[in-house]
Amino acid sequence: MLASRYLIALGIALVFSPGPLMAQSPVSAVPGLAAPVVRGPATRGQGTSEFANEQAILRFMNDYREAKTPDKVPGAVKAMVRNGVLKDPEKAGVYTGFIAGVLGENQIEAPRLVGEMFPMPPVEQVVLIKAIAYSGLPNWKDIMGQFVERMPARKVLVEKLLFGDGKTLDKLSMDDPYVIDVHWGYYFATGGWQPAIRIISALVWADDEDDIEKLTIGSMAKWTLASNAARDKNLLDLAKVQMNYQKPKVRKELREVIEAAELYEIGRLRENALKRIDTLRAGGPKSARDWTKYGNYGTTALALGCVVASVLGQVQFGIPCVVGGALSTAAVKYLGPDGGSASQ
Repeated sequence: MLASRYLIALGIALVFSPGPLMAQSPVSAVPGLAAPVVRGPATRGQGTSEFANEQAILRFMNDYREAKTPDKVPGAVKAMVRNGVLKDPEKAGVYTGFIAGVLGENQIEAPRLVGEMFPMPPVEQVVLIKAIAYSGLPNWKDIMGQFVERMPARKVLVEKLLFGDGKTLDKLSMDDPYVIDVHWGYYFATGGWQPAIRIISALVWADDEDDIEKLTIGSMAKWTLASNAARDKNLLDLAKVQMNYQKPKVRKELREVIEAAELYEIGRLRENALKRIDTLRAGGPKSARDWTKYGNYGTTALALGCVVASVLGQVQFGIPCVVGGALSTAAVKYLGPDGGSASQ
């Protein structure tokens, strides 16, 4: 049975990059945006002018890995709180990953950066707690311990991560849209290859014929990788290198990602994903089609629109956007059967 939390609010990560980046070495920390933005002059600094709205925050995140300014991140996080983008932690994966990536690359300064993000409301503290745990820092537990007293409402979560079965990001399964979003956020912050390699691993499900959730995740990974690689030389270089290391099933999908990125034919991947989803939705799992019908697939189809999306002005601004949370309905509309009407 499909998990409703995946299907109702499937987080999307369509990453955008303003231009090619030089290839970088993988980061050691293993670590996943939003409405399109108008590029223009921005006032630098941690004042409200630079992070006046969500678009400004996303512009900062998108540009960050080209000219890293970790001292500005606490101001950006406070703006995330002001603008309400962290109020549902389960839909804030890309922000969680971004904060985690910044901390992961700044081990010495991490405690100071975290301290400057306070005060923070209890709900939004969930994002910060997970970002610390997902940072990949060898001393993340020590950093977490320094701020326990400032987050009494989150005691259970903190204790689970410190002493229980809470997992760090590298231990999380990729068959979750939230986890993919966190990895994209980590990539935004670092430009490192490791988070992208984990996203590539999800391509193994891009042609799944038995599990609609995994097909959704695989298609989401495939679309986002192609959309980003078309604008990000760093990512395209990585995709080509990984052709030498991935298993055959992943290489098949990765080859299509590379071709779509180089020819800038991203729409073709969308159409192919929709056809696969339609087939599975209509007939049920291939392994069971000969003996049963899966009528319930039609009732969950609306959320499959969240597999891939590039809406809210993409054509006008010439860049893909990332859709998640409250914007998921727009994604559904974009991915309807005719590309323009929402399905329920």
